[in-house]
Amino acid sequence: MNIRKSMKAMAVLALALGIHTSTYAQSAKAPKGGKAISEELIGIFFEDISSSADGGLCAELVQNGSFEYSPSERDGWGPGSYWRQLRHGHSTGYIDFRTDKPLNDRNPHYMRIVAENVGHYSDFNGWTGVGIQNEGYDGIPMKAGAKYDFSVFLRTDGAKKVRVAVVGPGNKVVAESEFTANGGWKKYEQTLTASADCESAQLALLLLDQGTMDVDQVSLMPQDTYKGHGLRRDLAEALEALQPKFVRFPGGCIVHGGGDGFWDTYRWKNTIGPKEERVGLKNCWGYHQSFGLGYYEYFQLCEDLGAQPLPILPVGVSCQGAGGSWGLKEQAQKAVPMSEMDEWVDEALDLIEWANGDVTTPWGKKRAEQGHPAPFNLKYLGLGNEEKITPEFEERFKYIYDRVTAKHPEIVIVGTAGPGSHKGNPDFDNGWRFAESINLPILDEHYYEPRDYFYNNQQNYDKYPRDRKTKVYLGEYASKDKKLTDALAEALYLMGVERNGDVVCMTSYAPLFAKKGHLSWNPDLIYFDNHKVVLTCSYYVQQIFGITAGDWYYGDVAKMEEDKLQGTSCVFNSKKNEVYVKVCNASDEVKTATLDLSKFKKLPATAEMTTLKGNMEDENNFDQQPIAPVKKNIDIKKKMTLDVEPHSFSLITVKLK
Repeated sequence: MNIRKSMKAMAVLALALGIHTSTYAQSAKAPKGGKAISEELIGIFFEDISSSADGGLCAELVQNGSFEYSPSERDGWGPGSYWRQLRHGHSTGYIDFRTDKPLNDRNPHYMRIVAENVGHYSDFNGWTGVGIQNEGYDGIPMKAGAKYDFSVFLRTDGAKKVRVAVVGPGNKVVAESEFTANGGWKKYEQTLTASADCESAQLALLLLDQGTMDVDQVSLMPQDTYKGHGLRRDLAEALEALQPKFVRFPGGCIVHGGGDGFWDTYRWKNTIGPKEERVGLKNCWGYHQSFGLGYYEYFQLCEDLGAQPLPILPVGVSCQGAGGSWGLKEQAQKAVPMSEMDEWVDEALDLIEWANGDVTTPWGKKRAEQGHPAPFNLKYLGLGNEEKITPEFEERFKYIYDRVTAKHPEIVIVGTAGPGSHKGNPDFDNGWRFAESINLPILDEHYYEPRDYFYNNQQNYDKYPRDRKTKVYLGEYASKDKKLTDALAEALYLMGVERNGDVVCMTSYAPLFAKKGHLSWNPDLIYFDNHKVVLTCSYYVQQIFGITAGDWYYGDVAKMEEDKLQGTSCVFNSKKNEVYVKVCNASDEVKTATLDLSKFKKLPATAEMTTLKGNMEDENNFDQQPIAPVKKNIDIKKKMTLDVEPHSFSLITVKLK
């Protein structure tokens, strides 16, 4: 490759990574003295951990509506999990689980309801009949006046009256409807309107006539979802408020089979298409995934957020914790035979075609059939997650990497640096050695540490070689608690990341969500139950960095006394013509910051200042939320000083005229 072609290739890669290269002149709007940095520095990482998907971001209210929960997934589980039998008005009958002549072969289990005799006397609900009742995910929440879409596939031996109802405590009926089912497998849909608020209801389905009714794919969805796309509105809006530039999904450890080997590896093709044909399975966190939130919904969410999708695919190597051994023992890692690796290559190539292909391509057609004829414009693809960098891993990763990049050089590949991937871990050096040997564009580092690590290592990326072709994606990190002091430590660390935005191109806090009573990991960015969303102190730090994405960094605009408990950062967004100055003071005393904004022309008279502050041990939880941003206007001058309050993190947004 000649020099001109090499420079052009580097420029194309730099454009894909959201950064500039020295081959381009500084933006006409950007003053001299700045350093070009990634515009995609802050994103989010979603993994179905701590019941983040089913019963969380996915708005579906019925649990195990497909009757596919397996006894192998949890002790005492089975197809009937979260369902119980109903017999009203002295009716007699029974329920049975069947697999003969199912709705489809991908989800063979269904429920048979047999009404031997339908009683002539209605009970306390005014009901009669034989049926089943579902408890949802910690109950089914209902809002007065809200509408809900009920659907079910039924097969009956003749015309049968059917009642569907949502029932609250004390057998109070919150919503109900009746319809007639007749004949072979058909989908029936009803709109239910809640007559009252109910925090914890259940869904009942009753056969009102003598005979047999087969039931599958029971669903109850609120009509009020995020942009009408089936996601819980308040949780998705919390993500929207972060203004993420990308979304990494679906994991995390669930990507490569987690702790149970290859049988539960996440296969994206099982998560698209009609929901009744998606194949659910247990994940490594010990519970079932229905895949009501699948790859189509992930890509749709990215589009709705205006964020780049970053899907992560397995590379034919399991987690080193496979078989339940989480001791990171090398011998626990499993690898598929090289003779079977083409299957895993196809997994990646077909995903690119599904995301970007024309509707005339086989996989592009499948995307269009689901409702999205336009391409999703996939730019990034992650291969692997935290696998130990063994010879087996390197051989299989390179096999996929070479074939994907040969066919799709436009796709930017993100690799993995291994578990606990920062200095001091042997895998760290192995990961970087391997990445550089194959010219990997981006390497994904992960580390969770006590707050002192983040306070003491703000210069971490200052030491990274500037001539490396491989950029850093800090894909998983967090201080190991959710106090204000942890959030301030993360803020100071992220200032160091901004300073090194020419080396680090992406970051994402992890994990993202956790449902109350279902914690697999702690801390998390957002906690929730069926009714409430709790935004942590760390959430607001992420939000401040997310809304202040820029393309130029200036190290001489804001200054404070050099100390691990205080720091500054200045980023310029040349597209918006805005300057973002951040100051953090984690000490117990007021500190002074000096600002020199004279290089920015046409300064306004005032700017908005957003501040997080409180006691260092404060945290937001279900009982109290003492920490939230406070905004005010301040006067702006070319050169000025600023008193920075103790235990605070502030953002000054300067909108140039």
